[in-house]
Amino acid sequence: MSKHSRNGASESSALEGEELRLIDAWWRACNYLAAGMIFLADNPLLREPLKSDHVKRRLLGHWGASPALSFVWTHLNRLIKRDDLDVIFMAGPGHGAPGVLGPAYLEGTYSEIYPDKSEDVEGMQKFFKQFSFPGHIGSHVTPETPGSIHEGGELGYSLSHAYGAALDNPELIVACVVGDGEAETGPLATAWHSNKFINPARDGAVLPILNLNGYKIANPTILSRISHQELEALFVGYGYKPYFVEGSDHEEMHRKMAETLDAAVAEIRTIWDKARAGNDIERPRWPMIVLRTPKGWTGPKEINGHKVEGSWRAHQVPFSDVHSNPANLAILERWMQSYKPEELFDENGRLRDEIRAIAPEGARRMSANLHANGGMLRRELKMPDFRDYAVDVGQGGKLLYENTRPLGEFLRDIMRCNMQSFRVFGPDETASNRLQAIYEVSKKVWMADMLPEDDDGGELSREGRVMEMLSEHTLLGWLEGYLLSGRHGFFHTYEAFAHVIDSMFNQHAKWLDICKNHVPWRASVSSQNILLSSTVWRQDHNGFSHQDPGFIDLVTNKSPSVTRVYLPPDANTLLVVADQCLRSSDCINIIVADKQKHLQFATIDEAIVHCAKGMGVWRRASTDEGEEPDVVLASCGDVATQEALAAAAILRERLPELKLRFVNVVDLFKMQPDTEHPHGSSPREFDSLFTVDKPVIFNFHGYPWLIHKLAYRFRNHENLHVRGYKEKGNINTPLELAILNQVDRFNLVIDVLDRVPRLRARTAYLREDMKNAIIRNLEYAHTYGTDKAEINEWVWPF
Repeated sequence: MSKHSRNGASESSALEGEELRLIDAWWRACNYLAAGMIFLADNPLLREPLKSDHVKRRLLGHWGASPALSFVWTHLNRLIKRDDLDVIFMAGPGHGAPGVLGPAYLEGTYSEIYPDKSEDVEGMQKFFKQFSFPGHIGSHVTPETPGSIHEGGELGYSLSHAYGAALDNPELIVACVVGDGEAETGPLATAWHSNKFINPARDGAVLPILNLNGYKIANPTILSRISHQELEALFVGYGYKPYFVEGSDHEEMHRKMAETLDAAVAEIRTIWDKARAGNDIERPRWPMIVLRTPKGWTGPKEINGHKVEGSWRAHQVPFSDVHSNPANLAILERWMQSYKPEELFDENGRLRDEIRAIAPEGARRMSANLHANGGMLRRELKMPDFRDYAVDVGQGGKLLYENTRPLGEFLRDIMRCNMQSFRVFGPDETASNRLQAIYEVSKKVWMADMLPEDDDGGELSREGRVMEMLSEHTLLGWLEGYLLSGRHGFFHTYEAFAHVIDSMFNQHAKWLDICKNHVPWRASVSSQNILLSSTVWRQDHNGFSHQDPGFIDLVTNKSPSVTRVYLPPDANTLLVVADQCLRSSDCINIIVADKQKHLQFATIDEAIVHCAKGMGVWRRASTDEGEEPDVVLASCGDVATQEALAAAAILRERLPELKLRFVNVVDLFKMQPDTEHPHGSSPREFDSLFTVDKPVIFNFHGYPWLIHKLAYRFRNHENLHVRGYKEKGNINTPLELAILNQVDRFNLVIDVLDRVPRLRARTAYLREDMKNAIIRNLEYAHTYGTDKAEINEWVWPF
């Protein structure tokens, strides 16, 4: 291989002559299609003079990043074809769809999936018209785009998605084009560190390509306005070996890019070979490329005296008044004719065979690579029997146990059975969330430096499969890339800080919804499973900042076809729910379960039945069997259930004549009508549990208004009284925190007394006792810093 200069060019480039001509022609065809998608509704090959009627009435889309995206795609195709590489493409720049759709169409994949967008004049006209057109596709690389597992609708996740796809894919190269605007986001900044978690002996490789085109929508980008030395130092500091390809001359840039990609892929293969030869594995300096090109490259250089190519004006539609301005219509025609479409497409409108031949074929096409339709590669998990991890609860309600600890043992053995297709992802909290049994099978992957003290409980290993990094964005991005390329995984985090990935969750939910309901050629992928632990009611030591159960509120706003929320009250119901979630596909499953010791209620057989129903009556806590209840006391969540049961015990002891029905909800969406959610309840089912006219006291884990939002259409909603977290907390004991938010046993008893009419006149003393208990317990907490033994040691007495 020839010696490389500092900017990535060689002293004697290998790309010359006919190959150079065909590479440039293929790229010109991509750029012609990109411009056509933005502007044209008709006359797709300009075989008659361009008229305003040929141009779309609403000009929408983004031109600026598209030429560089297709430039990279073109040159990757050269290597894939020559060396039979397995490569997928990530388009990070937002609204970069024209630069990806064009190549997918030229490779024939688009027409195979959408036969009406055929490779001829008629198909091209439809291909152009559909772009950013009502009822068709958007300007991002949406799920409808073949070859994509990353939309880019929200910036920042391309690189973490790329690294997730590379995990456990030893022959795969993920080429990830990072936009320089995208590079300013927090998620992208942390994702550069993903190179410290790739093991070249068993993982694929990510080739990051930072496209410095200089501008965002209306401002310069930071990385484009710092010196070459500073930029190079930044990426050397991140642990990469940066190559620079910079310029605008087409032939020179083709030569530079070909030579640089040759060098980068050769380095990747050398890294792989060394690691897979049995040598000690050290963290390599993976290559990355800085591609500096003008924004809107190959487009109009100037319009009406204003610079366009190489400025922010090229970001979206460079000019739009073509219907009323003949001069600009002429500029559009000259611009599109500059690509010489007559040289690129034959008389039928199909890419000429000699140009077409430079692209890969079959599944080697990046637009048809199976890793980008991961469900085609997905295999079901080999699952141990969750019953083997069950807690022996005895009579129920008397044993204290950490709910998530058996889950950790279950996940450990799932990993043991699926060592190439299952990973666990979470911040620095795997042990904190009581999932540390996983380390018995696989430790935390760590490719950075290690110290001797790491051997003393650090749980680090080059061979590890547990992914830990203190960036929820990067972790979830890894998981999403891993799932969308056909594998399985589990993510856990503290409940309050799940909000860090609110918008990231939104994007994945939208992606799944479109795939599941509108893109039949996409095969099903494994569900995204998220455990929220270290929950609001046991954050008494961390205080107010750690008390927020609102992530599930966000989840209920997304499509019911892909969202599921579970609040198992104990360890055995958690096992049942986890097994169900890990076997599912095309959903986002949210599981809320605390890590601290809680009372255990259900045997494993009872848990199976209860979770299958999603909600149901707990007979041992009820006193109304065969009769009409006076009140329904309901719960959802572990602490909420324990306090509700304690209230039920007080009521049974002090008011034995009261007809009490106790209902527990595991599947939150059972509180919604079945017309709104597939897990919802029919009116008859809901009425049978909650009645149509009796008071319902509902003790909820989260914000109380969420239950009202879900249940407002049911007949008895007007009698539904919900207790939940009300933003009242600090450094509190567990019971004190419950009292402040009125989810405690004493306030619940008062709620029942207030809402059962026949009790109001005869329960003054019980009410007084409850008020006194509240005062005494608060005083005790502030005096001794803990709750009374009778609270901490309470068990179900019946």
